[in-house]
Amino acid sequence: MIDVIVTCKKREADGIFSFELARTDGAPLAPFSAGSHIDVHLGSGLVRQYSLCNHPDEQFRYQIGVLLDPASRGGSKAMHALEEGCVVQISEPRNLFALAHGARRSLLFAGGIGVTPILCMAERLAQIDAAFQLHYCGRSVASVAFIERIQQSRFAERAHLHFDDQPETRLDAVQALSGYREGDHLYVCGPGGFMGFILEQARLAGWPEDSLHREYFAAQPQAVAQADDGSFEVMLASTGRCFVVPADYSVAQVLLENGIDLPLSCEAGICGTCLTRVIEGEPDHRDMFMTPAEQALNDQFTPCCSRSKSPRLVLDL
Repeated sequence: MIDVIVTCKKREADGIFSFELARTDGAPLAPFSAGSHIDVHLGSGLVRQYSLCNHPDEQFRYQIGVLLDPASRGGSKAMHALEEGCVVQISEPRNLFALAHGARRSLLFAGGIGVTPILCMAERLAQIDAAFQLHYCGRSVASVAFIERIQQSRFAERAHLHFDDQPETRLDAVQALSGYREGDHLYVCGPGGFMGFILEQARLAGWPEDSLHREYFAAQPQAVAQADDGSFEVMLASTGRCFVVPADYSVAQVLLENGIDLPLSCEAGICGTCLTRVIEGEPDHRDMFMTPAEQALNDQFTPCCSRSKSPRLVLDL
């Protein structure tokens, strides 16, 4: 863990603040690449993931943007309660939403607070003079963050702003997604409905699955417990130890309670930190991290939220 201090807190839009974080000892922060996120430890067991939205070449600050979620389970409320001078702990950056090297063209789609990783991507792509376009969608001008920064950026001419309350600016997804050619890549982040729409329109326009990249900020309903959940066993291939996973426990909870080291972050199937190889058995996938094609292989799963369709899963642990 790294101790950081909030050096700047700024209101960016309705319900959105940005936070700049620097090491308490003044040393440079760990380098990061576009699309990276950090874990922020907020006390009382609260850990939340936030994408870095400043330029990836910067060494002495991390910048994140946080929307106060009306349905917050405590994370965004705790973040918004922080003031300049507060000290928190963070992880080093991890990147599960990286840019594809050598892309012919990149299309970036952001919905609301989903702009944070997309903004960092745009900074990087502009720096290397890559071909790209940014489409940023929101309910209104007042509800979206970092507009002034985008309008004053080196990529301003490649950024298109779309607002629901301004019909003349609304996104024409068919037009924006037309003309796919091999080597094009699409990146989308934002609310689940927005992301689902963009991805489906891209597939209809002929974009192949391996060209579509997404990052979720929240778990979808299938990631939570279901009324018909039953128990099953997990076996560790390295030792042969077996554990019963009750209906009201996750695989991760059972493993951790039995002293099995397992990396965890979001605990909701959206970050991929706990991704574990499956040697035998059929997982019941409830994550939002893997693509449908990856899930269909049934050779890995997320023990933080996914379960089993077979009586036993044998894990590469």
